[in-house]
Amino acid sequence: MIRSDLGLLVMLGYLEAKPKVGYYPGKTVRKEAAAMQQWIRRPVKEVMGRPVALRETATVGDAVAALFLENVGSLIVTDESGALAGIVSRKDLLKVTIGNSQAHTVPLGMVMTRYPNLATVGPEDTVLDAMRKMVAHDVDGLPVVVKDEDGRQRAEAVGRITKTTILKLLYEAASDDE
Repeated sequence: MIRSDLGLLVMLGYLEAKPKVGYYPGKTVRKEAAAMQQWIRRPVKEVMGRPVALRETATVGDAVAALFLENVGSLIVTDESGALAGIVSRKDLLKVTIGNSQAHTVPLGMVMTRYPNLATVGPEDTVLDAMRKMVAHDVDGLPVVVKDEDGRQRAEAVGRITKTTILKLLYEAASDDE
């Protein structure tokens, strides 16, 4: 006999029940798990956004304006050759502006987190890899980079992936089931 409190879950397909076996995940759970696996295994290059970048010679004032105009939480910072130099977040900008009336003139190179001391992801990495790095490093987004093939530390930012991007993917996966 099926317990009344689990009967609803059986009727909805979240659980299945068999005598002498018990309860186990139903078709609905297996279908949702398969959909989840499908989107977290996608390569980052399929879901990444365009990189929003400034040169390291740009000022904090330029960065604040770019954050608002582009509606992003962080900016990729590049050197004069276009290579990834670092990343600057809202928190970095807030730290330098509090109590500093001349903060708007400070170059980004003075306040950014420098590459290679930041987490990045490659275009062939999976969304799950990106999620793992964001959680491990407690960041809201990652630059998507292609590294030089000559073995040097130079990398070019070709995109970005954020928690918002991942939330949209999750929402789309959940909406497809309806």
